[in-house]
Amino acid sequence: MGLITVDQEECIQCEICVKECPTRALTMGEQGPEETSPTACIECGHCVAVCPNEAIDHSLTPLAGQLPISEFSKFSAEEAERFLRSRRSIRSYKKTAVPREKLLQLVEIARFAPTGSNSQGISYVIVEDKETLRKASEMTIQCLENAPVLGTRYSSIVDTYRKEGTDVILRNAPSLILTTAAKDFKNARENSIFSLTYLELFAPSIGLGSCWAGLLEFCARAEGSPMLDLFHIPEDKIITGAVMVGYPMYQYKRLVDRNPLDVAFFSPGKVTV
Repeated sequence: MGLITVDQEECIQCEICVKECPTRALTMGEQGPEETSPTACIECGHCVAVCPNEAIDHSLTPLAGQLPISEFSKFSAEEAERFLRSRRSIRSYKKTAVPREKLLQLVEIARFAPTGSNSQGISYVIVEDKETLRKASEMTIQCLENAPVLGTRYSSIVDTYRKEGTDVILRNAPSLILTTAAKDFKNARENSIFSLTYLELFAPSIGLGSCWAGLLEFCARAEGSPMLDLFHIPEDKIITGAVMVGYPMYQYKRLVDRNPLDVAFFSPGKVTV
């Protein structure tokens, strides 16, 4: 059985599916699109999604599993800008536990993020146990203490944790979401960043806040990190990203500005600012 099937009555041979195939797995034949290089297919679903007449189906990305975009309203440019700019890193959380249904909503959205050549390959570990989260923060501090050169910034973080008992690693967030991938997966880090970015952008829409757990991630990704055992990561996988999640303690009232835009248009022989 081939990858694609074509409804001859609906196909108008517009060639859009062929032109949009990123790997040239399709060509246009006398009766419509044909698969000429099926092994090149990356299962992106473009051919099915772009067809104006629903004339093509794909065994690996079926038409039945695709939602019509016309059923959803789009943001205006202003709404999209405000949506993206309103995302903030949350570092103060309520003690309220996040229901698993909402945590699953986050990772469900994350899996739809773009990935290199549609390679995907990202798995998720959701950590809710308070003692495990405490141990993870402690392991991160120990990692920073044992770093060859403990910079001023890290020294301040360690001192705050040790002397004040403040969790400056996970900020007392009730949940931590880790991404993992196979050790030999070349797109692991990039794909994880994409997926966790989707997760973070979606979180406010269901009342949640998030923040990258950068220091924990840095230590968890170090060779021989004890966190691999703490989080029961299989031997053939590594931790590729970490985001803390919870209900925000406070609500931001304004959109924060950034540094002025620095951009140039390239022209042959010169750069125009």
